[in-house]
Amino acid sequence: MIEPYKSKAAIGGKKALGQLKKVLSMIEDDAYCMDVIQQIRAVQGLLHSVAAQSLDSHLHTCANRAFSSDDKKEQEKIIQELVGAFKASKK
Repeated sequence: MIEPYKSKAAIGGKKALGQLKKVLSMIEDDAYCMDVIQQIRAVQGLLHSVAAQSLDSHLHTCANRAFSSDDKKEQEKIIQELVGAFKASKK
């Protein structure tokens, strides 16, 4: 992963981890269910941002390199990865 995506992804991942720990603590402490759900959604939002930063970095590095080359096999691999990521994001 390249900068600035790496730094942003690391910060987002650490924030998500902190919030996830808070979710676990809330569950153990029998916190109000809707408050737990709200915190879970916050973790999901952070992880979504980390995934987007990772994809952006991938496009600027691996995908750019593949499509700048004449390697059709590598280009097809990148296309399939992107299609797979898109399908997974819709689940």
